[in-house]
Amino acid sequence: MLRLRKWGFLVLTTVQFMLGMLGNGFIGWVNGSSWFKSKRISLSDFIITNLAVSRIVLLWILLIDSVLLVFSSKLHDEGILMQIIDVFWTFTNHLSIWLATCLNVFYCLKVASFSHPTFLWLKWRVSRVVVWMLLSSLLLSCCSAISLIREFKMYSVLGGIDETGNMTELFRKKEKEYKLIHVLGTLWNLPPLVISLTSYFLLILSLGRHMRQMHKNCASPKDPSTEAHRRAIRVILSFLFLFLLYYLSFSVLTSSYFLPATKMISMIGEEIAMLYPVGHSYVLILGNSKLKQMFVAMLRCEPGCLKPGSKGSVYR
Repeated sequence: MLRLRKWGFLVLTTVQFMLGMLGNGFIGWVNGSSWFKSKRISLSDFIITNLAVSRIVLLWILLIDSVLLVFSSKLHDEGILMQIIDVFWTFTNHLSIWLATCLNVFYCLKVASFSHPTFLWLKWRVSRVVVWMLLSSLLLSCCSAISLIREFKMYSVLGGIDETGNMTELFRKKEKEYKLIHVLGTLWNLPPLVISLTSYFLLILSLGRHMRQMHKNCASPKDPSTEAHRRAIRVILSFLFLFLLYYLSFSVLTSSYFLPATKMISMIGEEIAMLYPVGHSYVLILGNSKLKQMFVAMLRCEPGCLKPGSKGSVYR
């Protein structure tokens, strides 16, 4: 039964991995080809392309982690290889999350409309604001990876104490400190979540005001501004839903530090974690008219329509 669960876990992981590579690889191919041919790229396409690349790396890391979990539990739980994987995963994970957050902020500033001076100042300088966010994202991702050094040192100390078999008060103190550091590491995900939630609510408020204005003027509810609001809201809401599932996976994996560690808990966490980089890639494709048009053409096997470089994003 346990063997069947392991193979089922590997099959499900492989399917998600292939779907994620297809979606993110498609985004990278379309935008990369367009960038190469025209020598120009919009800020939104630049963010989406880098987001796709980061998720391709993240999917490979999650696949390697899943394989190690099934075939070598000892190597998965300890050793220098796992520390290297943790560093790469932490950096890529936080960079991916912050890139998605930058995209949400870009959509909000481009689409939403408010008369508040602060919002207008940000809206007029949207490109500069997002570029600074991108640079800050890279710095924060590096900091999150560097923060693992203390956790690794703490784990090494605990391993040395455990090997001596001396369960002293020092060991219990260090163990509690290690668990606290590990749990606090998940708080790196809170700032991008708060920023994305703020962007979502601002878009909702802006759409509400716009709809009331359209109703007063007896105008059509399907004007370009309304459609842009709705598309941006769908993209951000989908991100928030998938990201909360992703955050839940961290909670599941972290719980193994306080509950008896089982492979099944880790497997469930791994599967939930993969939903985010896989699912959000297709949300971005469907939310971008250029990507959606080419993706549908590819599924219909229409080679004449697959010409990267055509314009069509509603968020430019």
